[in-house]
Amino acid sequence: MKPTNASPARHTDRIKQLMTEYHQSHVNRTNQIIHYFCVPLIFWSVTALLWCIKIPVVLNAAVVASVLLMLYYLLKSLKVFATMLIFTAACLALNYWLEAAGLPLLWIAIGVFVVAWIGQFIGHQIEGKKPSFFKDLQFLLIGPAWVVFKFFGLKL
Repeated sequence: MKPTNASPARHTDRIKQLMTEYHQSHVNRTNQIIHYFCVPLIFWSVTALLWCIKIPVVLNAAVVASVLLMLYYLLKSLKVFATMLIFTAACLALNYWLEAAGLPLLWIAIGVFVVAWIGQFIGHQIEGKKPSFFKDLQFLLIGPAWVVFKFFGLKL
């Protein structure tokens, strides 16, 4: 039976295509290592910045954004969804802990965000290729999944 446009096989093919395209601008080993550190730090810092925006009933903007992000990943692939759910939950838990410890979460997140993006652009300078999100903003969501899958040797 040929997959329809809405079939799980079609979604899996699309996520594989996106991951492959993302990989093409991240083949240099030094750039990959930089990404292993910087992409998770950027992802965490965005959740931390959103954590600081309090919203009645739902806790904060990080919870809302995480639910929407998980929906995106779920529509792409169940395996990507499950993997990124664990990673996102860990980021949110770290935000909770840092805030509960009375640390300046906002300022830590801003500092990490800036330093990690500088690292990213250094990595792409070494690679000699522009970041993928210059072509398609969707790669800002694919990048964290690619890093987690690549770092842990997971396959789609």
